[in-house]
Amino acid sequence: MRTYDFSPLFRSTIGFDRLFDLAETAQRATDEGYPPYNIERLGEDRYQITLAVAGFSPDEISITAEQNVVTIEGGKTEKTEREFLYRGISTRHFKRQFNLADYVQVKGAAFDNGLLKIELVREIPEAMKPRRIAINGATPSSGNVHQIEAKAA
Repeated sequence: MRTYDFSPLFRSTIGFDRLFDLAETAQRATDEGYPPYNIERLGEDRYQITLAVAGFSPDEISITAEQNVVTIEGGKTEKTEREFLYRGISTRHFKRQFNLADYVQVKGAAFDNGLLKIELVREIPEAMKPRRIAINGATPSSGNVHQIEAKAA
């Protein structure tokens, strides 16, 4: 896989830092596929991220949500020396970040049979939802009451 160094572009651009950060993050994500994950839509405004974290316990994993990013980190703290004939279950340190859309919040997390499930919900504030506004001066007896739909600014 080809890697690109975007640092020379930082000198000649203003305000595109986030774009370059996203490009570098996407590039690293293709290089590093651990742990595997699924993203599911459970409903119109409900989502779930599921990570396969076999070999980790809940106290070895941390989840941090800040602004529009949720970060999952895990690290094994094995102190005992073992002699493996074959080691197929990876227990290396990992860090996964997911960018969240506006108004998407982490509602909870559960650990079940080696799968970490993170529940996400999109909650649009009441002020941002469309609302109906009645037009003054309309007579109710006319049978044709006019209403318009407006978005709150």
